[in-house]
Amino acid sequence: MAYEAQRDGTTDKSPSPTARSRPLWRQRDFAVFWAAQTLSVLGDSFALIALPLLVLETTGSLARMGLLTAVGGAASVVAAVFAGVVVDRVDRRRLLIGCDLVRMALYGLIPLVWLFGPRIWLLYAVLPVCEAVGMLFAVGYVTVVRALVGTGQLTEANGRLNATAAAAGVLGPVCAGVVAAWTGPATAVGVDAASFGVSALCTFFVRFRGRPAEAAGRTGLWRDLRTGAAFLRAHPVLRSLTVLLFVFSFLTLGLNDLVIYHLKHDLGHDDGTVGTVMAVGALGTITGALLVARVRRRLGFGAVWTGSVALCGLAFAGIGWVRGVPAVALLVALFLACGGMAGTCSMSLRQEVTPEPLLGRVTSAFWTLHYSAAPIGAAVLTWAAEHRGTAPVGLLAGTTCVLVGIAALFTPVRRS
Repeated sequence: MAYEAQRDGTTDKSPSPTARSRPLWRQRDFAVFWAAQTLSVLGDSFALIALPLLVLETTGSLARMGLLTAVGGAASVVAAVFAGVVVDRVDRRRLLIGCDLVRMALYGLIPLVWLFGPRIWLLYAVLPVCEAVGMLFAVGYVTVVRALVGTGQLTEANGRLNATAAAAGVLGPVCAGVVAAWTGPATAVGVDAASFGVSALCTFFVRFRGRPAEAAGRTGLWRDLRTGAAFLRAHPVLRSLTVLLFVFSFLTLGLNDLVIYHLKHDLGHDDGTVGTVMAVGALGTITGALLVARVRRRLGFGAVWTGSVALCGLAFAGIGWVRGVPAVALLVALFLACGGMAGTCSMSLRQEVTPEPLLGRVTSAFWTLHYSAAPIGAAVLTWAAEHRGTAPVGLLAGTTCVLVGIAALFTPVRRS
C-alpha cells in the first residue's frame, strides 16, 4: 500500500531513505513541527475544558453546552467540504501559520469581552469560525506529516505526535481546572489563544518538502470536491471506515460534555476535579499513542481498529453509571486510549494509500462524510442526558459503539 502513489503515476516527494532511517527526534523539521503541535495542544486543552465551563457557569444547562458543541461541529463539517481543495492548492506552511494566527486573535477576544461580563452569544460566534479554521489546519496538518517523514515512519510519527500532544493534554486540563477555579474559565481561554501564537512562530521555522499544491492543478471546484469522495468510494477499506465512523462520530462527539456534566451535576464536584479527570484521561491517549505502531505491526490494522472501537463503546457505556471520580477517570482514559489507537491507525492508512496530490481532498472528503452527522449527535446526546440521565444515555450510546466494532468484522476493514 505504501507504493500506491507511484503506481498511480505520482511523484514521491518524501524524504530520502537516508533521512527516513534517522530517528524522528533527530530530524530537525519534524522535531520543530512536533514541538509546535505539542504547544498548541497544551493551550487547546484549556479551551476544551474552559468553553463548556463558561456555558455551564452562565446557564447551568447541559443542553446549551451540547448546542455549543453542535454549532462548532457543524462549522467543521461545512469547512471540511472545501478544506481539501484549499489545502491541495495553496502553500501548506503559510496555511498552517495563518490558521494559528486567526485562532489566536479570535480566542483572545473572549477573555477581553468577559472582563465586562458574560456574553454567551460571543461563544456561539467565535467557536464556529475557530472550528472552521481548525478544520483547515487539521487537513493541512495531516498532509504535511508524510512530507516530513515519508511513508515508512508514518504510523510512528503519528503515534509520537499524538503521544506528546496527549502528554500536553495531561498538564493542560489540570491547569485549566485550576485556572478556571481561581480566576474563571475565560482566563483559561486566553491561555489557549497565546498557545496558537507560539505554534505559528514554531511552524515558521519548519521546511516542508515538495510542492503538492502545484500537482493538484486547477480543474474546477466541483470536480475537486468529487475527486476525494471518488477515491474513498473506490477503496474498499476507506469506504467501509467512512460508513462505520459516521455512526461512531454521531454517538461520541458529545462525550466530553457528558463527562463534565456527570462530574459537576450528578456527582457534585468542582472545576478542578473536571480538569484532573480529563488529565488522567489524557494519560490513556499517551499510552495508546505510544503502543499503536507496535501493536499494529503485531496484530494488523483490522484487529487493532475493530478492537479499539469496541473497547471505546464499553468504556462509554459505563461512564454514567460509576459514582466515584477515580472510576470515571479510568473509563475516560480507556476510551481515549482506544479512540486514539483507532484514529492513528485510520489516519496512517489513509496517508499511506493516497497519492500525495490528492491527500488534502481525500482527507477532507473522509472527515466530511464520517463527521457530517456528529454535531446533530452531540445535540441529541446532551439533550437526552439532561432529560433522561447520563447513565441510560451513555449505556445506549456505548452499546451501539460496540456494535460498530462488531460490524467492522464483516467488512474489508477486518482483512486490511
